[in-house]
Amino acid sequence: MELGSYSTCVPIYAVEWIAAVSLAAGAAAVGYLAYKKFLSKDKCCKAMVNLHIQKDNPKVVHAFDMEDLGDKAVYCRCWRSKKFPLCDGSHTKHNEETGDNVGPLIIKRKEA
Repeated sequence: MELGSYSTCVPIYAVEWIAAVSLAAGAAAVGYLAYKKFLSKDKCCKAMVNLHIQKDNPKVVHAFDMEDLGDKAVYCRCWRSKKFPLCDGSHTKHNEETGDNVGPLIIKRKEA
């Protein structure tokens, strides 16, 4: 057979085609993973502190009168408490899962 004949070119083209498709698929996979890691909106939401408390409000604000606090008040700072704005200890699980070190805000009256 001659070098330029159809039968010798087909396997070479098939191998080159398979290599090109494999390279393109690999580049597409790397590009997709990079997009998901660095540019996706999902990353934004994972970085949010407040995942579910009063999401319909533009800003979550709580105000308390000092007279109403009693001797001691413990407030959540991890945003995971089921009794938000009061702490229920949810920061313990949050810290174990994320490696964070957040704890509650404790306000108490000075002893005289």
